[in-house]
Amino acid sequence: MELIRRGVEEILPEDELIKKLQKSLENSMPLTVKLGCDPSRADLHIGHGVVLRKLRHFQDLGHTAVLVIGDFTAMIGDPSGRNKTRPPITLNEAKNNAKTYVEQATKILDMDTLKIKYNSEWLNKMNFKDVVEISSSYTVARMLERDDFTKRFQSEVPISIHEFLYPLAQGQDSVVLNADVELGGTDQKFNLLVGRDLQKSNNQSQQCIITTPLLEGTDGVEKMSKSYGNHIGIMDSPEEMYGKTLSIKDTMISKWFVLAADASAGMVKSVNKKLKDPLTNPMDLKRELARAIIKLYYDEDSANKAEEYFDNIVVRKGVPDDMPEYKLNSEALLVNVIYHSGLLKSKSEARRMIKQGAVKLNDSLIIDLQTIVKPGEEHILKVGKRRFLRLK
Repeated sequence: MELIRRGVEEILPEDELIKKLQKSLENSMPLTVKLGCDPSRADLHIGHGVVLRKLRHFQDLGHTAVLVIGDFTAMIGDPSGRNKTRPPITLNEAKNNAKTYVEQATKILDMDTLKIKYNSEWLNKMNFKDVVEISSSYTVARMLERDDFTKRFQSEVPISIHEFLYPLAQGQDSVVLNADVELGGTDQKFNLLVGRDLQKSNNQSQQCIITTPLLEGTDGVEKMSKSYGNHIGIMDSPEEMYGKTLSIKDTMISKWFVLAADASAGMVKSVNKKLKDPLTNPMDLKRELARAIIKLYYDEDSANKAEEYFDNIVVRKGVPDDMPEYKLNSEALLVNVIYHSGLLKSKSEARRMIKQGAVKLNDSLIIDLQTIVKPGEEHILKVGKRRFLRLK
């Protein structure tokens, strides 16, 4: 229970979970622990890693972990935390995104014992009669108890009928899998409780639910999200992870140790003690935090090399020897060079970095979006604090 409680917001009902665990031990029967993940985007970040790590905890304890890829539910769109209807995506888009989810999940989960299920396997086969039967087990009043729906209803913001079906579809996943435990972020609490209700309607033993806090991003304000530009990707390089972690607010250090670094209670106690000491430099704790995060996703050697890289490039303003190279055959718009070289993933991101004064060419600040780079001599391009490119 000490491991299960680590970094957890709520366990509902906790006494019921303890009984399930005791029974599991007595009968040598592992619990089925479910985590649903909608592939609405292609990339995962360490905010997603919080609940994925909790699933790994159950694997380490010998239980059966089931990662449900919500390729079907992603088409509906989870209304959790939304003030408007999500834009729809197709089943093919969801399936393509799902491929990267599984690949990225290998950074955290034990793939040898993990079970991966796609909820289109059963939800796509349901007919309209099935949908009516499930819908009849829930009332509109119960749906409107959900905070997201209540606010939108009171503000006269449209709520589409299909959005009411989302928690029912997610709950049906628990019925099909006969889940003993379901994990999710705090924003998923309503959906997880619906799963309990549907299991009861189907005469199943009700799942216990465990919620984990949402991790604020590097800005310390908004929850971590690629759309906010405050994220650290699970597939980011150790150097990126290190530099981004050092940019977080001092007030987030303790929470990040718990959620992002999966720190033990003893380590968190030590960190909190240091934070109260006026002689402590918060940057030293951030360095410790950055190393701990990189060790989770890579290894200790990568963490040490990332720290050396940061000290050389950012602290001592050096230039790395082994930067990537890009061959320039003709003059080109700098924005296009940044994108086509793979330094950034989109032209809009390249424009944003130029506008923010985060792009230098041969140590000269670039502020003009129409800057042209001409071939003929070698250039050193720097984007942000840690991305370098040699133009040849």
